[in-house]
Formats: sequence, structure tokens, C-alpha cells
Amino acid sequence: MAGVGGDESAVERSSRTRERQGSVNGFASDRNDLIRTPVPQELPIKSQGLCGCSSAVAMAISFTDLHTETGLKTLEEFLSGKNYVSGDQISKDDVKVFSAVAKPGEGFPNVSRWYASVSGVLAPRFPGEAYGVKIGSQAAVSAAVPSAEVSKEAADADDDDLDLFGDETEEDKKAAEEREAAVKASSKKKESGKSSVLLDVKPWDDETDMKKLEEAVRSVEMPGLLWGASKLVAVGYGIKKLQIMMTIVDDLVSVDNLIEDYLTEEPRNEYIQSCDIVAFNKI
Repeated sequence: MAGVGGDESAVERSSRTRERQGSVNGFASDRNDLIRTPVPQELPIKSQGLCGCSSAVAMAISFTDLHTETGLKTLEEFLSGKNYVSGDQISKDDVKVFSAVAKPGEGFPNVSRWYASVSGVLAPRFPGEAYGVKIGSQAAVSAAVPSAEVSKEAADADDDDLDLFGDETEEDKKAAEEREAAVKASSKKKESGKSSVLLDVKPWDDETDMKKLEEAVRSVEMPGLLWGASKLVAVGYGIKKLQIMMTIVDDLVSVDNLIEDYLTEEPRNEYIQSCDIVAFNKI
């Protein structure tokens, strides 16, 4: 029994030795696997919306009033150090902004550079001749170019027909008069609308000389202003106010400026305490 026990002890020792070697080999194998395993690369992070969907990090760019100087200043600052609106290559964003911008002047170097670059890309793709279009209330900028060229050609044609050394005939005089009339008609501005305004002009107290008050009111003269009929209206406690009509050209006279800058300022404020608009009607 002792021999058997001795044999069993030897077997057990041999088994434990193999287990230890296997553990060491397994550890080495795992260690080698760890060494050979490539380090995972960092993936780009995408923002998650409330719905759990990934969305682009970039925000939409917004411009307004690009047909005005204020809008062009905003675009000028935005394009500083940039080739295009949304990156280093032309995109649909550039085309969209390009369609809303008139050709910039010398005061906007960044916009001018960008405009020329986009125009250079777009022009070869549209080889057809442009005659100009009108969208809404704004005429396309390109429409001004053909009209200017036509005017220049007409002027050149008139110069070619002019004989500096010949006698001027009646037909020449008539043609010259017609051309002059056409120029005046084209350059004449459309007449602005007019309005009829009724003002209440109030004195400081019952001792204010109302005659001098009215003279002070009518002493205001400016283009587009015509004073009309007036009358004194009792207010109470012996105080009267002046009601006076006036006709104004809307584009030339602002009633608010007339009151604030003329009627209630020195020296007229010696007699005039305040003014109110009673009625304002378009003519």
C-alpha cells in the first residue's frame, strides 16, 4: 500500500507540474496576444441629438441683406482668411450666396476675391449669352450690362453720323431736340407722394403772443413744405392753441424731424411748448 501511495504521490506531483507549466505557457501566450493586439484607433466623435441619432457638428451659416452695404460688411468679415464659404473648395453654399450678392466694390477686398473666384468657376459652365432677368421687385444685375452696352453703341452711332464740318439741317436740329428730350425724360425722377397734415401747436401759457407764435411756425421753410390755413382753438383757462394745415412731399419732409429739430428748438421754443399731429392723410 505504501508503494501504491508513493506512486500516487508521484503521479499527483507530475500532474501539478504539468498544470503549472501549462499556466505559465498560457500566461505567456496571453501576454504575446496582448503584445500583438493592435491598439484601437480613436474614432471621430459625433454629437447625439435628443432622438439618439448622430448629427453633424457644423452649424448652418446665415447671412442677411447681402444686397446692402451692411450685409456685405458681414460677408467681408466672414471671408477673412477663407477661400470659400464652407471650406477650401467651392460648394452649393457659395453658389447660393453668390446669387444674392451684387458685384462688390473696392471697399470689400475679401468679398471681391471670393466673388471673382466663384465667377471664374461658374462662368465656363454657362456659355450662353445672358440678357438679364427680373425676380420679384429686383432686376438682375446682369440686365444693367446689356443696357449700358446698347446705350454706348447708340452714342457711337450718333457720333459716326455727326458731320462736324457740314451745315446743321432742320432734321439734325429736330433729332437733337428729340434726343435731349429723351435724356431728360429718362433722368427725371418719379414724383414722390404728398400728404396733408394738421398740427396742434400749443403755447406756454395764456400770456404767450399767439400772433408771434404763428409767425414762428410759418418761418420754417424747406423744400417740400407748404403751410396752409390756420385758426386759434380755445383750450381752457384763457389758453388757446394754434391749429395749422401743411402739405408735405413725403420723400423730402419728415413731420417728426420738423417738430423736434425746428418747431420745438430755439428760438421758436420761446413761444411753442409742444406740437401734436392731429391728422395725417395721403393726397
